Amino acid sequence: MPEIALRHRFGRDGFALDVDIAAPAAGVTALFGPSGCGKSTILAAVAGLLRPQDGRVVVGGEVLLDTARRVFRPPEARRCGVVFQDARLFPHLSVETNLRYGLRRAPPDAAGPGFEEVVALLGIAHLLGRRPGGLSGGERQRVALGRALLARPLLLLMDEPLAALDAARRAEVLPFLARLRDSVGAPSRDAARLPILYVTHALDEVDALADHLVLLEAGRVVAAGAAEALSARTDLPQLAGRRDGGVLLPCTVLERAEGLTRLGFAGGELLTTSRAGPAGTRLRVRLRARDVALATEEPRGLSTRNILRATIAGFSEAAEPGEVFVRLAVGPTTLLARVARESLARLSLREGLACWALVKAVTLDHRAAEPPGPG
Repeated sequence: MPEIALRHRFGRDGFALDVDIAAPAAGVTALFGPSGCGKSTILAAVAGLLRPQDGRVVVGGEVLLDTARRVFRPPEARRCGVVFQDARLFPHLSVETNLRYGLRRAPPDAAGPGFEEVVALLGIAHLLGRRPGGLSGGERQRVALGRALLARPLLLLMDEPLAALDAARRAEVLPFLARLRDSVGAPSRDAARLPILYVTHALDEVDALADHLVLLEAGRVVAAGAAEALSARTDLPQLAGRRDGGVLLPCTVLERAEGLTRLGFAGGELLTTSRAGPAGTRLRVRLRARDVALATEEPRGLSTRNILRATIAGFSEAAEPGEVFVRLAVGPTTLLARVARESLARLSLREGLACWALVKAVTLDHRAAEPPGPG
């Protein structure tokens, strides 16, 4: 389990960082927050690109930094694979040579994926003979990721790797990152214990990738925990205060019929118009609180396909004074509805009341589990 404790101030009155983070030993830990909250500073300190005034960093049982004991491993000795916003590939080398440069940096006895495995994982076999100048932004990032993986790191650091890409290229790369997360997290793999520290301020990247979430603000940790659990908390304005805030719901594809995909979750089923993969595909759906309507009588004659029997579990204040969060229990699952405060009195909403939660099939957001083929 990576342990990160950092204290650092830039100048006498400058930005101050004060964080303690314990990340899981595998999977993606996302550092999430607005620009200037300290996300990239943390990554720089972990990678050895910043020497903090006080701190301790331990990865895979190896102490990379301990200011109290005057331990500071240089960046090249930390075995941290780093992927930046810009790919930083060698422009005069082919894709294959860029990748093999990473392999040459790997310790001779280090376990990890081989060249062919990484190429297949990232779908870049058709790019091997080309140079970086002839690649799209998304392709360059996939090659940079492959180079970092082939160095057989103990920890993979990703500093907003999609921030410089347009929407189409981001949509291209995200599924490959999800495939990477699933690959290095599989217990039978050599790289099973490879943790990934991922910096982002984009909620859709959190939805698609994050297992563990660390919320940051002004150099401090506001909250940390499983991404799905934090998404249901209304006391976190970094999440609940957003207009796209809502519950992150783990689902399984059951079937697709008549243009709709049926998803199963703990407590019920949902229909979506989106193609979400074959039956058995696991994914997460963001059920935005603003997209959930309530009815105190069973609705009939609606175009809305998702009508879930629920019980009101409680109420929370929303950022807007005229709005309220209603917590709903659908079996063991908690959903959130954002409703006008006026609705509370008009519908006599109260804790324990049985009701129906209405969600339009066209509003559900999810991330595909498999990336597209090469092209």
